[in-house]
Amino acid sequence: MKIVVTGSNGFIGKNLCIMLREHGCNDIVEVDRDTSRNALSEHLGCADFVYHLAGINRPKDECEFHLGNADLTSFITQELKARGKKIPLVISSSTQAEIDNAYGISKRLAEQAVELYAKDTGAPYVIYRFPNVFGKWCRPNYNSFVATFCYNILNGIDITINDPFSPVTLVYIDDVCSSLIALLDGAVSSGFKKVSPEYPTTVGEVADFLKAFRDSRENLVTENVGAGLTRALYATYLSYMSPAQFSYSIPSYGDERGVFSEVLKFKEAGQFSFFTAHPGITRGGHYHHSKNEKFLVLKGTALFKFEHIATGEHYEFQTNGSSPQIVETVPGWSHDVTNIGDEEMIVMLWANEVFDREAPDTFSHPL
Repeated sequence: MKIVVTGSNGFIGKNLCIMLREHGCNDIVEVDRDTSRNALSEHLGCADFVYHLAGINRPKDECEFHLGNADLTSFITQELKARGKKIPLVISSSTQAEIDNAYGISKRLAEQAVELYAKDTGAPYVIYRFPNVFGKWCRPNYNSFVATFCYNILNGIDITINDPFSPVTLVYIDDVCSSLIALLDGAVSSGFKKVSPEYPTTVGEVADFLKAFRDSRENLVTENVGAGLTRALYATYLSYMSPAQFSYSIPSYGDERGVFSEVLKFKEAGQFSFFTAHPGITRGGHYHHSKNEKFLVLKGTALFKFEHIATGEHYEFQTNGSSPQIVETVPGWSHDVTNIGDEEMIVMLWANEVFDREAPDTFSHPL
């Protein structure tokens, strides 16, 4: 299948072409601003499927809206119609097609050209009226406030918000591309189509998320970035980092025993830390009423000792970095860990709650 993608160097087009190749589509013709009308005509003559993503968003003159949106789409539909084949055509429109401004009118005319092409030829078609699309490689200070906010916040530039409660509907670039690619199986009926999921939010809420991502490098507290809008915003935010921003330092506290560092904190799922211990050093010697910890020895040999604070029952357990095992602390049991090897010991630690200095739930009880 030969797939023609117009606007291939744009935000959506660039992501789509890469994901099409990941999907196994290797015969892709990429059409951009430098492609002549004659070349475009030749490409359309060989096409089996067309994604028309090219368009004008912010011209120097409003007349460019008509040329880049309505006229270009009419040219494409006429070329396809002249070939006498029922070539599937998918176009990116905008929710502004319902608005009577120059941009909206040009998009609505483009939609009408596609509907006429389908009526005259019987070819399948899909029109997307995209809301605010966001994700990696969208140009800042152009047509996505998310891209602008990400870039500015990462680079210490102030962002302007006139109304933080202003509602906005977002769709994520990965979901957009997945929806577009799913059309290749031919099972989708012609007409208007939406990307799912859509994320209703506000401008202020988006800004708050992005600022929280920035602040997480200082306070070590991460948002719940594993699903939904937060996941998509986090991935987008990270994509605007320069290579010099790929790493950051965390606090490290050292004494005669070794070092201790907090790594990552979660609002509802505790925190990760690590510590080291020199040979012969013992750490711990305390118990918790509710807190749980999971230890993983990454390097060295450890002796864990436990004592029930009420019954005096005693238990010992030995583990080392060559045989990964999780050792858990249990409420009501005092515990410590000793490096019984000849090398520095490194231990990863997860606690089910973020350490609170005002209420640490940690009570001394040497073993």
